[in-house]
Amino acid sequence: MVILYEVYDNLYVNLTNKCPCACTFCLRQTRDEMNHSGSLWLEREPGVEEVKAEFDKFDMQKYKEVVFCGFGEPTERLEDLLEIAAFVKDKFNKSIRINTNGLSDLIWQKDTAPMYKGLVDTVSISLNTPNKERYYELTRSKFGIDSYDAMLNFAGNVSKYVPHVVLSTVATTLTAEEEHQCAQICERLGVTYRIRPWES
Repeated sequence: MVILYEVYDNLYVNLTNKCPCACTFCLRQTRDEMNHSGSLWLEREPGVEEVKAEFDKFDMQKYKEVVFCGFGEPTERLEDLLEIAAFVKDKFNKSIRINTNGLSDLIWQKDTAPMYKGLVDTVSISLNTPNKERYYELTRSKFGIDSYDAMLNFAGNVSKYVPHVVLSTVATTLTAEEEHQCAQICERLGVTYRIRPWES
């Protein structure tokens, strides 16, 4: 069962396969691993102490960041994630990034942004599109069409507690005008806009 795996200069944490979305473009629909990681489909969710023990199997000096991102939405296990992040910072002094759909407020039915303070260095959120209706079509979020507004609200809020907040779209999937609209959204929220490469 793959709990930690390498991608380039970073070490990734695969905490859960749960996700409130069923995105039409999700990579787990077409593959079961990333960068020769082995299958990221978990037999069960690993316990916090089990995840901590996995880090001893890796040379932590090699990595720039520890990234919470696997075949699921990492904030489905937000409290466990933050406990592991605190452990990694304390023991290895590594930067922490979360790749997320930005729906943790809806998952937990509360304002989760303050929980990230001091534990997470970068939150990278999939923006996907500047259009609320199109976002719902793409993500098929179980929380419905209001997921888009909740994601943007979270992005603005979490930027008060986390040094780097990034909203991303995928190259070639939007028009130049749509990318401009996304950039304007990010400017309004005070976060960074990133167009990430297409992965098939």
